[in-house]
Amino acid sequence: MDFLHEINRLRREKNAVIMAHYYQTSDIQDVADYVGDSLALAQWAAKTEADIIVLCGVHFMGETAKILSPEKKVLIPDAAAGCSLADSCPADEFASFVHQHPDYQVISYVNTTAAVKALTDVVVTSTNARKIVDSFPHDANLIFGPDRNLGNYINSITGRSMLLWNGACHVHEQFSLEKILKLKEIYPEAELLAHPECKQPILMVADFIGSTSALLNHTAVSSGKEFIVATESGIIHKMRLQCPDKTFIPAPPNDSTCACNECNFMRLNTIEKLYLCLRDEQPEIKIDESIRIQAVKPIKRMLELS
Repeated sequence: MDFLHEINRLRREKNAVIMAHYYQTSDIQDVADYVGDSLALAQWAAKTEADIIVLCGVHFMGETAKILSPEKKVLIPDAAAGCSLADSCPADEFASFVHQHPDYQVISYVNTTAAVKALTDVVVTSTNARKIVDSFPHDANLIFGPDRNLGNYINSITGRSMLLWNGACHVHEQFSLEKILKLKEIYPEAELLAHPECKQPILMVADFIGSTSALLNHTAVSSGKEFIVATESGIIHKMRLQCPDKTFIPAPPNDSTCACNECNFMRLNTIEKLYLCLRDEQPEIKIDESIRIQAVKPIKRMLELS
């Protein structure tokens, strides 16, 4: 079967829009109507007039789209495409943590479930986290969850002491500092680009730190010709399309059998599953309306501040 032909036919017939995160495989990125990071996908989801949104990413991204567009049918190609970071912050445990600190305002990373967002004052992405944190008075008591690495990084560049939830992304936790330093010896002119979800030792040796979209934009404006990329390797597809004359090297994880670092959840989505998802209109994202009403407030606040 020509899956691309069928996907194009179905999205026209059903008035569907396909959104893909930068960490998807290159074939899914190429067929998508929109490709972006979490903030861009949330913004597009809020604006689209399509009847069906197919979110090629992980489950919390589909939830974010559904929270913003409850009247639309939101689908994901594989219901098992979860997120290690979101899973590290169960809503009941986070609620208990928040209740133990009643004088604190809650900032939650977008990589969380709808139930956690419902406990939150404002959501952030890695793109806008510093800007939104800086919008609070410097003496404000703040909880930041669930990514401890991003929270530590924001604390370090803002001079704050936010109370951090102890969660992390399995992809960004696994980069090997030793192997990255060896790559720097092989490519002495290469810039090391790192996502702020990486551990502090990686960030300390990075030449540029930023969100997925910020890393992509930096490669376009930098005079450098070689880049070691310490984030999920799916972004390298867009980097190579944007700058075909430059060299991009995926930063390796600790696992000695791999030369690049991939999210096993993101890679559950395939072109065939995307076709089946559009054909059958399943799996569908559904959220309890009482949770959605609470969860939409911090997302809208983020979008207003962004």
